[in-house]
Amino acid sequence: MKRSFLTCCLIFLAISFAFADTININHFVIKENPFAKDEIAIVATDTAGIIQENVNGIFAFTVNGFSQEMTFDKGTAFYRHKIEKSSFVYARHENDGGTHSMLYYIYKHDSKLTPVKISWILLISIPIGLILIGYLFKRFIIIAIIIFLVFLYFNHHSGLSVPTFFQSVIDGLKGIFVH
Repeated sequence: MKRSFLTCCLIFLAISFAFADTININHFVIKENPFAKDEIAIVATDTAGIIQENVNGIFAFTVNGFSQEMTFDKGTAFYRHKIEKSSFVYARHENDGGTHSMLYYIYKHDSKLTPVKISWILLISIPIGLILIGYLFKRFIIIAIIIFLVFLYFNHHSGLSVPTFFQSVIDGLKGIFVH
């Protein structure tokens, strides 16, 4: 009787480990890698920005259009590609809870990297604002077109392509309706 009870307990214990919760990354931020020069780190956080140290393992990310397996240890994964100049970094992760993406502008200065999060609202408000200014003030239409072209050149030169621009806006709009 004791032997069968012990066997049942071990089976229930094994089943409880088999159905453990999966860990999902629903929020993440990009920071400067403190251990390597000119590299960034992806940090899994919660909605309050606190590092999720229980995130360990390999997770699939797409960084600037390239799929990469990121190895997380205590909530942090290191992106092992050097950042040569200031540029945009578009990181995207897809899990059971949906697609989560972030657009950052990595500003390089004095051998330091400063990530600045770019909101999809800002991405869409600049072109719309320029169109409205050009529409309201007819004589400023040429200036608005020139500013818009400079905006497009800066984005393209810094690594933000048109498909990435629209993908970031679409992911932001999806985030409004999903949550």
